[in-house]
Formats: sequence, structure tokens, C-alpha cells
Amino acid sequence: MSTDQPPPGEPPEDDPFRKRPQDDYPPPPPGGGSPYDSAPPPPPPPGGGGPYGGGTPPPYDPNAYGGGSAYGGDQPLAGMPPLAPSGKRVLARIIDIVIVAVVVWLISLIFGGLRYNTDHMNYGRSVGQSVIAAVLYIGYDTFMTVKRNGQTVGKGLLGLRCANLNDGTTPTTQAALVRAAVLWLPAVFCCACVWTAICGGWSFFDKPYKQGLHDKAAKTVVVAMTP
Repeated sequence: MSTDQPPPGEPPEDDPFRKRPQDDYPPPPPGGGSPYDSAPPPPPPPGGGGPYGGGTPPPYDPNAYGGGSAYGGDQPLAGMPPLAPSGKRVLARIIDIVIVAVVVWLISLIFGGLRYNTDHMNYGRSVGQSVIAAVLYIGYDTFMTVKRNGQTVGKGLLGLRCANLNDGTTPTTQAALVRAAVLWLPAVFCCACVWTAICGGWSFFDKPYKQGLHDKAAKTVVVAMTP
């Protein structure tokens, strides 16, 4: 054991108050990061899936309901029933015309509308009959469409119904009224056969929704009822 004493006024080498404090923390890792930084998250799995799986859903299939292409098929909306054949629409319309025509004939018979004088035509009576016919045709079409889930008698017999184009629901009273007025007003007061043929026959050539002119005005379609 050394008996050397430190010079006067200097503390010994093992003086705990003279030693420099050691670092309490480890040196930072290479790259300048903090020792408390967490590791970066792993990259997402191939295919674009999230970290919890599931992957990217497949794109919508426009042919899922048998409607052909997304912009030219026979389906107005995915999941709706198929569009009604134009031939069945014509038959349904003929049935409805006959029903209302019988009522108009009976009313005319009651009020003497069938009396016809070749020497003097009663023009006012003829106009009155046209007004009655217009009211009956429009009222019948509107009432039946709204109250019977889009079905007139003719449509019901042939398994058809009128529906809104945007969502397939039953047309509102306003839409049904517009549809009936566009179809019947010109037909009753002007050119019955010609206008009815043009307005209804338009559905034979219209793409993609087979709409008549009255359907386009009301934004409706006619679809087949699913069994």
C-alpha cells in the first residue's frame, strides 16, 4: 500500500466528488435517430390490402343482373326487374283504352251524346265529350298507377308495372299525372291514333330503357313483375 499522500490542497484521486459523472444514457444509434424512436411500420401486403387484411374489393360487375354493358343494357338499375317487352305494353294499353272507352260511351249515351244530326253538328257537345274523355283517361291512369303499385288493369293482367327510373319505386301523383297528361291530352283533342302510336311506339326504339315519350316526360319505366 502506498503511503504517498497527495500534495497539500489537492483531493485524492479516488475522491468521489472529483470524478466526472458518467453518461446515464447510451449513445444514439447510427443514423441520428433517438433511442426512443419506434421502428417504422411494415409495408402493406401486395395487392393494396390494408394492414388488417381484406384486400381491395373487386370492381362492380355491370353484368351481375344480366343487363349487358353498364351503359347500354336492358336494366335501368341494378337489381330492378327486367324491362317490359314493348309488345306487352301495347296490349296492356289497348286493354286500358277499351275500359275507359266503354265508360265514355256510357256517359255519352246517358247524356244523349250519341244523337247525331248530319245537317247540324253540335260542336260544343263534341268538345264536351273530348273533355270528359280526357278527364277519364288521365284520372284513370293516374289513380291506378299511384294506388295500385304502378299497375293499371291492363298492366296487371300482363304482369307489368310502371316505376320510377331512378329507384324503381311507385311514381308519385305528380309523376303519374305528367305521364298520363302527355299521353292522353294530345290523343283526345287532336290526333288520337297518330299521337298514341308515336308516344307509345317510341319504346320500341328507345335505348337503353325502352321509354315512351310519356315515360321520358315523367322519368319512369315499365318493368315486368318478377314471379
